[in-house]
Amino acid sequence: MARKKCSFCNTTEKSENPFIAGNGVYICSNCVTSAYKILFGEDEKQPSNSTEPVTLLIPKEIHRILDDYVIGQEGAKKTLSVAVYNHYKRIFKSDYENDTTIDKSNILLIGPTGSGKTLLAQTIARFLDVPIAISDATNLTEAGYVGEDVENILTKLLQAADGDVKKAERGIIFIDEMDKIARMGENRSITRDVSGEGVQQALLKIIEGSVVNIPPKGGRKHPNQDFLQIDTANILFICGGAFDGIEEIIQRRLGANQLGFGQTKRSNIENESVMHLIESSDLVHFGIIPELIGRLHITATLEPITLEDMVRILLEPKNSIVKQYQKLFEIDHVVLSFEEEALKAIAQKAINRKTGARGLRSIMEESLIDIMYELPELGGYEVIITEDVINNSLKPIYIKNSKSA
Repeated sequence: MARKKCSFCNTTEKSENPFIAGNGVYICSNCVTSAYKILFGEDEKQPSNSTEPVTLLIPKEIHRILDDYVIGQEGAKKTLSVAVYNHYKRIFKSDYENDTTIDKSNILLIGPTGSGKTLLAQTIARFLDVPIAISDATNLTEAGYVGEDVENILTKLLQAADGDVKKAERGIIFIDEMDKIARMGENRSITRDVSGEGVQQALLKIIEGSVVNIPPKGGRKHPNQDFLQIDTANILFICGGAFDGIEEIIQRRLGANQLGFGQTKRSNIENESVMHLIESSDLVHFGIIPELIGRLHITATLEPITLEDMVRILLEPKNSIVKQYQKLFEIDHVVLSFEEEALKAIAQKAINRKTGARGLRSIMEESLIDIMYELPELGGYEVIITEDVINNSLKPIYIKNSKSA
């Protein structure tokens, strides 16, 4: 019987140099070691993809970080802080010798447009030093249809991790506008729904946790291309949506549509916020399939932003809009300040437009565009923005800085 020979170095098999066989081809242990050194470097003991986190913040530390960037929404911040801490504790700190397996808990954020859903996810990802991919559910379609495959979200995450698969496998994926892919009713439609229920079905696999083949550079799959495998078991999925109209579903469940003796109860319910009373059945009535709800174990609700919160958002965060514009003016040696009534006017405009906090920047830009046009010639001045500048497009107050005189 002919002795086995390594297909690479032609050596014969020995006890100290065992072979690996496959399809009539053999490779010896020494060649495997040499190939490993070529791929990962002579002094590397393991691939550069590390599974150790840079930091693992406790819930109170995560909450304090969120306080610096997100105004209000205390309930959502507390829920998110605990959920994120438990998720990464599960990955890096659990005792794998124990028979108890801790399942992954994904998160659903429900709140009006501009209430801070995306900002919460971005802030957590930045300070935990993990990659994040943000995608809009309305752009997704089932595989095989025109649009963006659900699995392309994983390609975005891999790109955010600079191609580091292990780093991507402990990242965060934020899927916004989840309410826009609700099916049109609780009963299944006889027509094909490629961007509604079909997308929800496609999301089930990757959200629950599975090994997915993805094209490294994105795009559609085809048989002759190479694939990368990503295990989604430790990827934290945060889904967000406004879910406009779900309050009525909650109120009906609570009996807000009762007549006669129930009228007093109805008026009390209608005058109070009921979002914190949301249940899984309400989401099913809205059009989210039960299987997907079952994989979004934690629900956090965000409240509409009040006028006072809008003013605080303008002023208090570390990267607040007012501070950003003050920095822009400072570069041209101009001091920018706002009267309190001017800030309230900006906040009120954002509320009237129903765009949430994201509308503040566009209102600020509209109000300051004429001033910024003249900005390079205003060196040495203080510019004071009044309520009339915001509401009536009048000129601001200019004060010559005495230090530059």
